[in-house]
This record gives sequence, structure tokens and C-alpha cells, in this order.
Amino acid sequence: MSIIDGKELHIPDAIISCQLDGQGGMLPISETEVVNSEHACWLHLNYAQQESAEWLQDTPLLPDSVRDALAGESMRPRITKLADGFMITLRSINFNHDSRPDELVAVRIFINDRLIVSTRQRKVAAVDDVWSSLKNKAGPENAGDWLVEFCDALTDHISEFIEDLHDKIIDLEDGLLEGKVPQRGQMALLRKQLIVMRRYMAPQRDVLARIASEKSLWLDDAQRRLLQDIADRLGRGLEDLDAGVARTAVLNDEISSQMTESMNKRTYIMSLLAMIFLPATFLTGLFGVNLGGIPGGQWSDGFSVFCVILVVIALMITLWLKNRKWL
Repeated sequence: MSIIDGKELHIPDAIISCQLDGQGGMLPISETEVVNSEHACWLHLNYAQQESAEWLQDTPLLPDSVRDALAGESMRPRITKLADGFMITLRSINFNHDSRPDELVAVRIFINDRLIVSTRQRKVAAVDDVWSSLKNKAGPENAGDWLVEFCDALTDHISEFIEDLHDKIIDLEDGLLEGKVPQRGQMALLRKQLIVMRRYMAPQRDVLARIASEKSLWLDDAQRRLLQDIADRLGRGLEDLDAGVARTAVLNDEISSQMTESMNKRTYIMSLLAMIFLPATFLTGLFGVNLGGIPGGQWSDGFSVFCVILVVIALMITLWLKNRKWL
């Protein structure tokens, strides 16, 4: 294993620049010191920053085949096996301010036994989890542990979001049982989140499963088993997403049914009201013509008697409708 000069890893605008100490903690990387080649170094960069972007294109520590991928070219979850490591692209739940969780954040990782380079543009919560564990001296001891811990944190956040979607579906189902129709756009947003998650998490599960199946000298059997467990956990989340898509389709049908039923009830009530007042409309129209010979036209009590007759007719029609069980 070749020795790395600290100057080669010095990036002024790096978000994280450290070396794993092999005991769950980390050591800062000094520009003037030679890096201990026994432990992996971790650089976390924002590829949109100028100095980080220049380092990604110029450093001899990275294979030429991964430079563009680390600089934001790759978006969908994927993995490329290299001679001594992996180039991995994964998607994370978006916990950034003023962003929806389903607007997934891409994180790109080049990893081998001595160097870990992760890049992003928007903040990735799983990176913060790994960094926090390193600061507390309870983090990964080597590159394999780092990959396991990062993928585990990433999948935990995904599972929590899927559980939140599941809870929202249950709330909608309970609301429909009580006759409450969701607000406009709520169901469409929920279905979009389920579909987006399904689209990206399926290939991400395959990426994790492939990492677990690859034979690498710096990944031991225990780490591969853990990665397979993480892939299986994400697979169970995919099953929940599939179930969620099916349940929201049923919910859409039920909402349409309830809205149609409600509209039919309103139309039925309006039809009954029209039936009750149809004779009154006919009689008032008939007696309202400006022609001579209208009965009671000169009678002082004619209007009162006419109103009483209209009320009696309306009551008789109402009683008839009730007897027929139409009302």
C-alpha cells in the first residue's frame, strides 16, 4: 500500500477531512504530515465548491473513471466495481430546510481500503450520523465499517420515511371510514412520494445486495452479512411501498365513490324538492297571466286562500313521497 502525503488530501473547502484511527474515532489530516497508510482517510466534499471540484479533477488519488461521477454526473443508484474498490451512487431522504423528503439527495462515494471520498451538493443526514459517531469515538474502524455504518444510517432514514407514509395512509383510511374526504392534492402528493421512493429504492436495494456479494479484500464476511441484512431491510421497505401504492389506488376509488354518492344524494334531494314545488310553480304561472277571467281576481281574500292551497298541495306531495319511502 502506497503512502499518502497529507498535502494530497488538503482541500480548504472540504466539509469533512479526517483519518479513521482504527478505534472508532478519527484524526485530523495535517497538510505537512504523511498519512498513516494503515487506516482509511475520509474526505466529504461539496462538488459545487470550486476548490473541491478542482481537486476531484486533478488529484492522482482517484481513478479517471470516477472523476465525473463524483462531480455530479451520476444520479440513479448504481455501483461500479473497480480494481481496488467501488464507485457507488446512492439516494438519501432530503431533510434540508424547505424541501420535501421525497426530493431525494444524491450522494456519490469512491471507496477502497485506504481512501473514502464522498461528494454531495445538498446536505446528507446519514453523513452527519457517521461523523457524529466518529466524534464520539463510537464510529467505524475501517473502510468496510464506514460503508456498513453509512448504508445502515441511510436505510434507517428511508425506513422511517416509509413508516411515515404508511401512517399517513392509515390516517386517510380512518378518515374515509368517518366520511372525511382528503384535502385537494393530498392524495396526489402521497402517491407521488410512494412512486418516487419505489423508483429509486429498488435499484438502491440491488446496489446494496451487489456490494454484499462482491469479494473484496477489505470487506470481511461479517461486513458483507451486515450489508446483506441492510439490503433485505430495504427490500421489506419496498414491499411496504408496493402495498402503499395499491392501498392508495383503493383509497382513490373509495374517494371517487364517496364523492359520486354525495353528488347523487344532492341531485336526488334537488329532484324531490322540484317535485314538491312543481305544482306550486305550475299554479303560480297559470294564475299569473295577464288575461281577463282569472278566478278570484276581484276577491279580497283570494291571495290568502291561494297560498293555503299551495301549502296544502306541497304537504300532500311530501306525505305521498314519505309513504313511498322516497323521502
